[in-house]
Amino acid sequence: MSSIGSIALSGMHAAQDVLSTAAGNVANALTDGYQRREVKQSEEAGGGVTTKQVVAAVGAGLVAADLVSQMQARNTFLASLAVFKTLDSMAGALLDQKA
Repeated sequence: MSSIGSIALSGMHAAQDVLSTAAGNVANALTDGYQRREVKQSEEAGGGVTTKQVVAAVGAGLVAADLVSQMQARNTFLASLAVFKTLDSMAGALLDQKA
């Protein structure tokens, strides 16, 4: 089983992948020949997540979906960061108790 810290870190990396992919889609929405991408996430056996970029569907209204994905990725990153900070704080408190 992975540590809580590594699980939170994998969530932060996954959120960064989603954010950069969605941003690339928005930036290239009017570029001829550009193929929209999306990030597929899958769980790891011991905890955490891995990501993979795939070519996505083409259609109307997908720029709005990419903007929403960016906001979701931001919130996911902040939630994982909060877990990471809490773990760090707990470890510091534990070390203070032992000292």
